[in-house]
Amino acid sequence: MSDLKEQFGEIDIYVFDQLLRGRIVRGMRILDAGCGGGRNLVFLLREGFDVCGADASPAAIEAVRALAAKLAPSLPVDAFRVEPVERMSFADASADVVIASAVLHFARDDAHFDAMLAECWRVLRPGGLFFARLASTAGLDGQLQALGDNRFVLPDGATRYLVDEARLAGAAAALGGELADPLKTTLVHGRRSMSTWVLRKVRA
Repeated sequence: MSDLKEQFGEIDIYVFDQLLRGRIVRGMRILDAGCGGGRNLVFLLREGFDVCGADASPAAIEAVRALAAKLAPSLPVDAFRVEPVERMSFADASADVVIASAVLHFARDDAHFDAMLAECWRVLRPGGLFFARLASTAGLDGQLQALGDNRFVLPDGATRYLVDEARLAGAAAALGGELADPLKTTLVHGRRSMSTWVLRKVRA
């Protein structure tokens, strides 16, 4: 078990699924939007993938830069940047895969959510893969306290911006994205609901 953790870190199991299915392969550029300390990047860095990331937290970027220095010392320091997801400085259409895992549900309101999503889409190449895992309302009828602006208090007491299937379908249509996988939702009873949303960019 320790060898697996050393190899893969704390990778999101649904990101791991994309790797197993051959959708994330060497030669692609992977951008982790809201990368935190790099929990989804350990395997990619170790295996020599072209990886970059952004996070608004200086401490998180310091941590992921230290991780990269250890596992992939050839990567430039500025591959990981202190900047919010909605204002990334990476070039247009510069990534083959954009990962936004447990990030979009920290949106302050609809406008902030749309801004983060639009920025992820901007940096994604045509034909590229967008992976998001985010909190949703699925299966939580009667268990949420509405705060306005699509923000809710979850059963576990956390406050999150929540989406539903209609919201995601509308966003995909507006962006020019098609589902690469059916929408999948995991319900953690009495706590939260997390949806996995994977799109192909078919229109810029």
